Amino acid sequence: MKLRWTKYTLNFKQPAGTSRGVLKTKDSYFLEIRDGEQWGLGECGILRGLSADDRPDYEDKLEALCQELKSLEQIEQTIGELDEWPSIQAGLEMALLDFKSENHILFPSDFTDGYERQPINGLIWMGKLDFMLEQMKQRIEQGFLVIKMKIGAIGIEEELSLLEKFRSEFGPHELQLRVDANGAFSEQEALPILERLDKLRIHSIEQPIKAGQHKAMARLCRKSPLPIALDEELIGVFKEEEKIALLDDINPRFIILKPSFLGGFKKSEAWIEMAEKRRIGWWVTSALESNYGLSAIAQWNYNLYGHLASGLGTGSLYTNNLESPLQMVRGTVAFKPDGKWDLSPLSF
Repeated sequence: MKLRWTKYTLNFKQPAGTSRGVLKTKDSYFLEIRDGEQWGLGECGILRGLSADDRPDYEDKLEALCQELKSLEQIEQTIGELDEWPSIQAGLEMALLDFKSENHILFPSDFTDGYERQPINGLIWMGKLDFMLEQMKQRIEQGFLVIKMKIGAIGIEEELSLLEKFRSEFGPHELQLRVDANGAFSEQEALPILERLDKLRIHSIEQPIKAGQHKAMARLCRKSPLPIALDEELIGVFKEEEKIALLDDINPRFIILKPSFLGGFKKSEAWIEMAEKRRIGWWVTSALESNYGLSAIAQWNYNLYGHLASGLGTGSLYTNNLESPLQMVRGTVAFKPDGKWDLSPLSF
């Protein structure tokens, strides 16, 4: 048995703006387990400047694992020892599941059989007002009933004006609007903004202030009329007691689960179990993986039976994405059972 890795750089069709900067490319790393003709593939969905394991020795760690791991038993044991390398942990877990599956169907279901689709949000990237307005119109035409808009970069007054325009045309019973601040605001700025957003019947806001300010975030969650969802706040929280303390101290309305940031599927399920015990809602979002990793996450997400629209509609962002049976259909993600996989761009 051999384990090997390769790097693949995804190119955005157009620059993707967030409050942390503009993304033009996105690196993903792939791990392959091979034993004769049998093989499995996993994607390590790291995001530079955000993933807990964005470290200079990342590739060295991948190489060391490939040299050390010579059996499935070693891989299974090592997955549990990689908490501080969450994207690698997630990629290795995915590769092992794929190795044991057929035709990259990690979680068989009515979804992978083509009978069911999953609701997803349409994403609006930051940019000039006209650009954001055009994206909004496109998402409506594409059939999305849930739209998520990045805020905090072009100026909150302009962003609120855009949201007001869309809310005047589409009521909350017609269109759910979510916003994601990516930690753009200070605590002092945040509450008045949250109050104004709530008047527009916004569903929720992700990460209004930067992660790591637990007392400030807890105060906002207590005072805000608008539901707050934690996203970046979960990154780098490895120990169970730290996870419990975070949820108990902040008590958010929702948490956002990105398996590539949290250590994979089992680690994400542990977060879900802790959240549900505290009556905290959740939904799943991609970490801008390729179509390969996105497909695995969508398969897993369907079997969780979550009722909120996920953020798994990122498959059309890249010019050089990998081909998979995953498709966007009228504001949902679908899996075409006879669809093609093309992983040939990956070079091991």
